[in-house]
Amino acid sequence: MTNNDVLDVFREAGALLEGHFILSSGRRSPVFLQKALVFSRPDLSEKLCKALAAKVTAAFGKVDVVAGPAVGGIIPGYELARHLGARAIFAERVDGNLEFRRGFSIAPGEKVLITEDIVTTGLSFRETVEALKKLPGHTVGGACIIDRSGGRADVGCQLVALAAVDFPDYAPDALPPELAAMPAVKPGSRGLA
Repeated sequence: MTNNDVLDVFREAGALLEGHFILSSGRRSPVFLQKALVFSRPDLSEKLCKALAAKVTAAFGKVDVVAGPAVGGIIPGYELARHLGARAIFAERVDGNLEFRRGFSIAPGEKVLITEDIVTTGLSFRETVEALKKLPGHTVGGACIIDRSGGRADVGCQLVALAAVDFPDYAPDALPPELAAMPAVKPGSRGLA
């Protein structure tokens, strides 16, 4: 799939939004990818994750476990694991840190792939890398549906993206006039009570 093919899937789901958005990182952007709308559609989830599985296999070979951060890594992690013939697990926040709970385990020697839906700054990825260091197994790298940093985000490991885009984003105090003139909306999940 090309970048445009992936974005067309988001358009089909009504998930490529334009306006003034507050991203999970706190930065602002005129474009928001409402991935929940994509991942609410099994047909679209399968299409994206099947294509990503082919790229992951080419980059990393056989993977035993797909691990993602909650909430963004759960559905794509499960669907990607299905196409890779692997198990899917996810980390959750406990006292501000990501931990693998619910009886999830990784055996020594198992190859682990971190997966996420969208990468912007790489923070959730880096936190997942740190959480996995507490478990046996070997992290081979990471994968995401869309890298909206255009490859600039530090994710703490090698990253395979189904699509890489470079949507603009700005610090809240450095907005272009056309964005500053619009009310800001925070459609993401991080920081919600």
